[in-house]
Amino acid sequence: MVEILFYILSTITLGSAALTLLSKNPIHSALWLVVSFFSIAGHYILLNSQFLGMVHIMVYSGAIMILMLFTIMLMNLNISHEVAKPFVTKLIATIAFCFIGILLLSITMRGAQTYELQYAAHGEDFQSVQVLGKVLLNEYVMPFEMVAVLLLLAMIGAVLISKKDKTEKAA
Repeated sequence: MVEILFYILSTITLGSAALTLLSKNPIHSALWLVVSFFSIAGHYILLNSQFLGMVHIMVYSGAIMILMLFTIMLMNLNISHEVAKPFVTKLIATIAFCFIGILLLSITMRGAQTYELQYAAHGEDFQSVQVLGKVLLNEYVMPFEMVAVLLLLAMIGAVLISKKDKTEKAA
């Protein structure tokens, strides 16, 4: 039963990720990305990590996607004014994507090993918020802070990009 759920969630994840890339409307792309985030949270839940699954839903599907949607709407992306990319550019991008995908699959398959998971009682619950907080703020405090700074810079950049010049209004 778990394997069937895994394959269903994997299909939904890959399908929605592909639709995120292939959708011409940026709002639709963002909504497909939300579907992908929800299915990834389902993978966390299948791995018996309910806390991470719920945090993933709240942080990514909630906060980050709302921020992205506001940015997209603030920038007022209009596809009718965009110049179509030449066919050669699309062809080169498709070939590069396929090459990188085949390369990653071959690297993965060459080093593939089967692991048998065995649970041992450590006396510590790794699902608890207390243990996750200690690990996150002791061992991984630098990456945690860097992600916070990166998100702040991304928000500032989005606001500066979407800011209209006063000279454009006068013209």
